[in-house]
Amino acid sequence: MSADVLRVTELGKAFRDYGSEFKRFASWFGAKVKVREEHWVVRDISFSVGCGEAIGIVGQNGAGKSTLLKLVTRTLMPTKGSVEVNGRVAAILELGMGFSPDLTGRQNVYHAAGLMGFSREQIDAAMSEIERFAEIGNYFDEHVRTYSSGMQMRVAFSVATAFRPDILIVDEALSVGDAYFQHKCFKRIREFREQGTSLMIVSHDSSAIQSLCDRAILLQAGRVLKDGEPVEVMDAYNALIAERENSTVKTERLRDGQLQTISGTLEAVVESIHLYTESGQSVEFVDVGQAVELRIGVILKADIPRLVFGYLIKDRLGQAIFGTNTHHTKQVLAEVKAGQRVTYRVRFPMNLGPGTYSISTALVSTDTHLVDNYEWRDLAFVFTVANHSHPHFVGNAWIPPEFEVTAI
Repeated sequence: MSADVLRVTELGKAFRDYGSEFKRFASWFGAKVKVREEHWVVRDISFSVGCGEAIGIVGQNGAGKSTLLKLVTRTLMPTKGSVEVNGRVAAILELGMGFSPDLTGRQNVYHAAGLMGFSREQIDAAMSEIERFAEIGNYFDEHVRTYSSGMQMRVAFSVATAFRPDILIVDEALSVGDAYFQHKCFKRIREFREQGTSLMIVSHDSSAIQSLCDRAILLQAGRVLKDGEPVEVMDAYNALIAERENSTVKTERLRDGQLQTISGTLEAVVESIHLYTESGQSVEFVDVGQAVELRIGVILKADIPRLVFGYLIKDRLGQAIFGTNTHHTKQVLAEVKAGQRVTYRVRFPMNLGPGTYSISTALVSTDTHLVDNYEWRDLAFVFTVANHSHPHFVGNAWIPPEFEVTAI
């Protein structure tokens, strides 16, 4: 990495209630005014972003994610700390980027790009590409008040990325777009990254964070809870979501260096997990398409009225490949007693592409770990798939085709 394009130091933002506008006004000029109420939304945040680096910002609602981005883009002024930016910033923080509903899409492009510092000649030169990328047809010359939220996002993203920035900052506005346009947006973001643009993105989409980002930052109550590898941060985020009263979250560094996250009340826990071949051999290396059995041993630490077991296969980036549970297969156990042991056997063909994968396990009461999370265990088992017996292919799924070729 070369020099940092963004450096945030001890950043904090407090919203204060002075009791009257006169006292607030007096505070601007340095007068010592007693604050009636003070609420810190962001506090003591420090991090840096290198040239070409991508950072994901995650956290639950109210964690301070959007406020942090507004402080970085200087649409909000900090109460304390500093933000140093070296380069041009393009940001999509809120749907429509402040578009006027009484102007057309084209007129709003001139207005928004002008505020970004571009001349009329530069905007004219880029206008046809902005219009082409947005793909809203004749609506481009209609008033924005007639637009759907998805159309507003199309124009907003098109103008924000018409000129490659040094730093691209994207809030969750992309989530309102249709699937086709989201793919276009992420393709452009990846192209910018290849050209050296740094990225800060807020998203609840773990796949987007893990596929786009080099690092992720987890915010909780306005502070940095974790800053590190996207897979580890997303595991911690999922554990945080699942955490309930009397539950625990613990992490452990495994022998291969990966950080395992376990959360839940631990009223039921996984005590063993192995992968077997059809002949009963325990393995960690599997051939593409090979029939296997995943065998999980569970022990009950308390009486549980309803027990559901689920598993999730992830690739090396932490993205979900396949998952299901006994709620969906209608094999729920009822009235399980403390001290009982349960064995789950899951048989399936290993129709995955070559690579390293991990299995996460969940012991819950329903189809989700957000109700009763007895135990959620990331990196419960790691295995490798190799292609020993099939023609070469690429990708993370083995979908054998039958070709029919006719030459005329």
